[in-house]
Amino acid sequence: METLRARKKQRTRDALLRTAVELFTTRGYEETTVDEIAEAVDVSQRTFFRYFAGKEEAALALQELAVLRFVEAVRERPADEAPVQALRQAVLEGWDTLHEVIEAVVPVELYLRMHRVIESTPVLLAAHLRRNEETEDTIARVLAEREGLDVDADPRPRLAVAVFGGVMRVTERQWSTGEDFSVEAMRALTISYLEQVGPALTERWRTR
Repeated sequence: METLRARKKQRTRDALLRTAVELFTTRGYEETTVDEIAEAVDVSQRTFFRYFAGKEEAALALQELAVLRFVEAVRERPADEAPVQALRQAVLEGWDTLHEVIEAVVPVELYLRMHRVIESTPVLLAAHLRRNEETEDTIARVLAEREGLDVDADPRPRLAVAVFGGVMRVTERQWSTGEDFSVEAMRALTISYLEQVGPALTERWRTR
């Protein structure tokens, strides 16, 4: 059972995260300091560092929540589902349930705005891509376990995840620079791009 102390700590962390994201999306990541985040929540800088290693961790925390949900969704897919189909359904489920995961901390609209900040801030984008590599390794291991394979001996789990991850990066970039920045637009774009993977890899592209 969750204790009163644990709930208080969670409320403090959520308040720090929400304030950090609000400042990052209105003032800019580089222009926002840890002191300003802490002061806005009426806590000390020391308290901030109890919950986050630094600004970068706070800036990527919402994405981390979504990633953890995605990995769990892959684990929960039916065992008889083909690996790539399991990935596809898990990511679509992630967009469908994004509100449940994110809105306990911030409005989804703020999460989407923070995603754009990450894409446009080199230091955050580099950190985001590093974390994506770690996530891809985790997912490859999940797929290998589902299929009864040795991930270090059989390349298929990592190949599947690499292709899937590449599609998602292209989708993210297209979405973050487009005019329609809604969850629905991202979901539709994800479906469209995933459906093109097979033809893009196996068919000729020339039109004449």
